[in-house]
Amino acid sequence: MPEQDEHFDVTLDRVLRVAIRRRWWLLVPAFVVAMGACVTAMLLPNRYQSEATIFVEHQRVPERYVTPNTSTFDVREALLLMTEAVLSRTRLLQIIDEFDLFPKVRKRLAPEELVELMRRNIAIAPIGKGSENTTLNAFKISFTSADPHLAQAVTSRLTTLFIEENLRSREELSTGTTNFLGDQLEGAAADLKRQGSRVRDFKMRYLGELPEQQQGNLEILTGLHMQLQNTMTALGRAREQQVYLESLLSQYQDLTPTAAPAPGTAGASPTETIRAELTRLKDQRADLLARYTDRYPDVVKLDEQIKQSEVLLAAATKAADGANGEAVKKKSSSPESTARDATIAQVKSQLEANRLEIQNAMADQRQTESQIADYQRRLNMTPVREQELAEILRGYNLSKQNYDDLLSKKTQSELATSLERHQQGQQFRIIDPPSLPMKPSNPDHVQISLSGLVAGIAVGVALVFLTEVRDHSLRDEKELSRFFAFPLMVGLPMLLSKIEERRRSRAGVVEWFVGVTLCLLVCATEFYVYRRG
Repeated sequence: MPEQDEHFDVTLDRVLRVAIRRRWWLLVPAFVVAMGACVTAMLLPNRYQSEATIFVEHQRVPERYVTPNTSTFDVREALLLMTEAVLSRTRLLQIIDEFDLFPKVRKRLAPEELVELMRRNIAIAPIGKGSENTTLNAFKISFTSADPHLAQAVTSRLTTLFIEENLRSREELSTGTTNFLGDQLEGAAADLKRQGSRVRDFKMRYLGELPEQQQGNLEILTGLHMQLQNTMTALGRAREQQVYLESLLSQYQDLTPTAAPAPGTAGASPTETIRAELTRLKDQRADLLARYTDRYPDVVKLDEQIKQSEVLLAAATKAADGANGEAVKKKSSSPESTARDATIAQVKSQLEANRLEIQNAMADQRQTESQIADYQRRLNMTPVREQELAEILRGYNLSKQNYDDLLSKKTQSELATSLERHQQGQQFRIIDPPSLPMKPSNPDHVQISLSGLVAGIAVGVALVFLTEVRDHSLRDEKELSRFFAFPLMVGLPMLLSKIEERRRSRAGVVEWFVGVTLCLLVCATEFYVYRRG
């Protein structure tokens, strides 16, 4: 440790002696470079930077009521796009012309160079909390100029352009989305109309065979079967009536006043036949009245037949009484013959009506059977139509669902577009207006001057080192002993005259004065630069 301390002291003493000996090689470069740096810092024009802060304000209306079209719109990406739009060549040239920027160099620079110069003076810095994946909340816009008021005006103009560009881009995006959905909705409506026409044409083509008509067809078929049964029942009664009337007509045609059967004869007379038929009709009517009202068609028809049978019974009774009471008289008399002829005509009339009734009943039977066959065919084809209709309805339902979805999305998009037009969506808001800079942002005069001082000292040290290396003079006995092996025998001090001593003394005073003056001048200049900066 003592040896190290002694070596350090020797080195320090040697450095101090070199610094004192080469003092002007150190002071002059340091002074020249420091003063040059200070003068350069003073000559550089001041640049003022105006800065504004814009906050990204989210949608004011809750998203559960209106979903924005730009919900997936990244603010960072939007800022890049808007920066490209705002800092475009056209807009920057307009700003340069509007504020008369760069008047000294506008005549000798091309428009592209002016735009590039303008862009170098504009700074846009996002203000995010955390990593790049964090949502962007705000960003800063700044412009640098030689005039603080001009810097503030240009920054204000750029801020306005960013806000307007954000509103325009969001409205255009929302409007474009709405228009796109409108075009898609028109196509979906046309497809839905086409699918609806297919469904309508199919239903009109196979009307009566559709699945939703199956239950009605079954009910109608059941009613037709009952109607057929009633028709066949009526046809059977009509045929029985026909047989009865034909038998009655045959008996009346064979009936004469002298041909009346004697009492106890086995053959039945016309009167008894009519009376038996009348009894049967009344029994049948009573049976029908037990189930239906007196307005039921079969009951009404039986009432008509009963009236006709009663008329026939009255005529037959009168003819039989006339034949029995006047058997001794002429075989026939004119009134009785007339009555019999009238009865025969009435029976023939009923027989004709019965024939027409049978024809109508048979026609009704054929028509009912045809209808039954038709409805049976419809029921048989219903499963086939159901499959065909299901295939058509599948396409219709898909088209309907697509149309409903697009209609809902278009309605929602129209609300979002209206929201953007009323400036209620996400937008930029100025939270820190463009500032009026009172202190220049660059150049940093203090830093330049101090850097010049440090550089001057470094240059002086380098010159001292180079000069000392190239100087091979021996100045003391220690240096002599390093180069020569023999010991120092005699040392002669420097002998100066009084004139030389006074000259050296005056030179020393002048050197100290000049050195102190240079140091004070450098310090004063640095202080002035600091105060101005």
